[in-house]
Amino acid sequence: MVRFHRIAGCTALLLFSLSFALGQEKSNEAVERRIDALIKQMTLEEKAGQLAQYDGLSPQTTELLKKGEVGSLFNILGAENTNAAQKIAMEQSRLKIPVLFGFDVIHGYRTVFPVPIGSASSFDPQLIEQSERIAAKEASAAGMKWVFAPMVDVARDPRWGRMVEGAGEDPYLGGIVGAARVRGFQGANPADPRSVLACLKHYAAYGAVEGGRDYNTVDISEQTLREVYLPPFHSAINAGAATVMSAFQDLNGVPASANHHTLTDILRGEWKFEGPVVSDYSSVNELTVHAVAHNQEEAVQMALTAGVDMDMADGLYGKFVSDLVKSGKLPISVVEEAVRRVLRAKFKAGLFDHPYTDPQRAQTEMLAPENLALARRMAQESIVLLKNENGLLPLDKQTRNIALIGPLVDDKANQLGSWVANGRAQDAVTPHEGISSKLPNHNIMVSRGVDLDLRGPHYDSGATGAAPAPSTATGAAGEAASGPNSIDDAVSTAKKADVVILFLGEASIYTGEASSRSTLDLPGDQQKLLEAVVGTGKPVVLVLESGRPLNIQWANDHVQAILQAWYPGSQAGNAIADLLFGDAAPSARMPISWPRTVGQIPLYYAHKNTGRPTSPDRWHTGYQFESMEPLFPFGYGLTYTSFKYSNLQVETPSIASSGVLRVSADISNEGKREGTEVVQLYVHDRVAPTSRPVRELKGFTRVTLAPGDHKKVEFSVNANDLGSYDPSMKWVVPQGTYDIWVAPNAIEGEKAEFQVTN
Repeated sequence: MVRFHRIAGCTALLLFSLSFALGQEKSNEAVERRIDALIKQMTLEEKAGQLAQYDGLSPQTTELLKKGEVGSLFNILGAENTNAAQKIAMEQSRLKIPVLFGFDVIHGYRTVFPVPIGSASSFDPQLIEQSERIAAKEASAAGMKWVFAPMVDVARDPRWGRMVEGAGEDPYLGGIVGAARVRGFQGANPADPRSVLACLKHYAAYGAVEGGRDYNTVDISEQTLREVYLPPFHSAINAGAATVMSAFQDLNGVPASANHHTLTDILRGEWKFEGPVVSDYSSVNELTVHAVAHNQEEAVQMALTAGVDMDMADGLYGKFVSDLVKSGKLPISVVEEAVRRVLRAKFKAGLFDHPYTDPQRAQTEMLAPENLALARRMAQESIVLLKNENGLLPLDKQTRNIALIGPLVDDKANQLGSWVANGRAQDAVTPHEGISSKLPNHNIMVSRGVDLDLRGPHYDSGATGAAPAPSTATGAAGEAASGPNSIDDAVSTAKKADVVILFLGEASIYTGEASSRSTLDLPGDQQKLLEAVVGTGKPVVLVLESGRPLNIQWANDHVQAILQAWYPGSQAGNAIADLLFGDAAPSARMPISWPRTVGQIPLYYAHKNTGRPTSPDRWHTGYQFESMEPLFPFGYGLTYTSFKYSNLQVETPSIASSGVLRVSADISNEGKREGTEVVQLYVHDRVAPTSRPVRELKGFTRVTLAPGDHKKVEFSVNANDLGSYDPSMKWVVPQGTYDIWVAPNAIEGEKAEFQVTN
């Protein structure tokens, strides 16, 4: 009977699955029929209009809305405003096709979460998904149904400002995080009023720009493209991503927004992606600046033919598509296929059934208590403990005299980071506020010491992140923050303290788009401030806030404890205080390799062995006066306990049978308090058709253990995922010997070997 019931249950589940699949198929067929009917009714100008996206609502755009010649609008905030624009399209245009509203929601809408490089440091895809679910609810309450995120570009050069927007240097981690973000944004059903369509960017290989200079050239091999830069896109598309954004830069001589190989051969042909591709801001027009198109009309022809379905901001599709078709230069079939993809996205978003947003939602869904609680937890999990000499952290709450020093100690705007959507500085909790709230009866002394250096050719005095006036905030039993910003004042404050917490880093305007740097040094006079405060002999904790790794070799040699906080978001100060005083324990890990100096860049753990691997002998790859090793490796991070790895077991995969590599190891908490370890799985193919990285991440999991507890951690990896591209660009899984590590980071761990056979 037991066997019978199990079979009956499986049969019922199978029948339900088949029924659901058939229902979904019929639903898709119905949508395609409606799209066919719409396309048959549309004029050529209306078709061209569906491929046009405009920035904001102007009198000219309003007239186009009335004629049904606008496919999408962005940068219009608030349900009242999006509803008003939508009403024009739904009531005054001939075919009443709804408009798709978009916005850059990079790490939260009103509730600001840690910047993406920070949340990726959590190695917690479930929490990342929950965070984006909140972002989707808030953004959709403001009328958005399309967000230009996630950025899944692999970034291995921290000079590039947009490193802050992604998941770091590793394609596997980038794929896991990108898929989680897509699931969070789109939910179980993108048509849900509280879901939004995700947009993967920037397709493709934007993170490989030469010199870390934004918008610059990318020239990489097809193998590197497919093994490093494309996998996160593929993973996120497999997770259901609805749309893709083409990149600014040229790729191997062909601009990404006119690249038929990536946009059509791979994206459409190999991956079977059916959603629309939107250009990045004015990147269709920039084909003329790349000098691959003679004029704007030719740029439109090139981009649309290559596979860019929607033109962002510059209005060129609306201007030239009709004439190109009439002249015979552009097949109508290309236009109609692009229109089909745009309409398909609108049906996916549920806009034909629910074109408007309930304006009452914003009153209850923005900054809701549960949103802020999750933002605090996400911030806690995003901050990496880099150093903790002699167990200085967590700080004893009985410590009475605490000095908070540095330009970021009372700076609200810079807690949020770059690309803050509709986040507002007044919502942010500063480190001073968070610590004062936790320790209301302590003597908390504050000195900025120096201002953030905002000088430079791209300085905007009105930009978010500009240094505010010196704070006069006061702890319940503390001194007022000092007025003048001077290193002497900071030193005087430090001398009165039992412990000093230094808040240093870079202004958020130094990160994000158009924010490349040629140095990783602390901007301005912060290094001088650091050295002067350390010179007092007081115990010092350094909290760094930045969107990239900074040059902290001196700090690592002289400071007892270091936390990399990135930009933690709305709940920054509370999360930092929780970690500093032990109400939460650090669990984040580095999603990048932290360089010792800018001269090591690009630096990443998955490098090739070369014919002459690094060695003390000078006739090997390396530098004369600097180590090849990072200051902190990929996957690295400390917590307030210690873990032991043992009993590594490997079950050899057979490609002909299960094709699954099974690995296990025992993890033990050897310390005196509960802690979370991020256990990582790495492999290396010893002999392959092409040279292989010395290690490649193939799995990770977070494990939380009480003191003295242990757990058997298990991984399963498909043998196919151990493969690589051979010289003919075919994916192969070579037989032979592989090395494997279960490890706390990319340079340590328990090592074994296994065989892949037929």
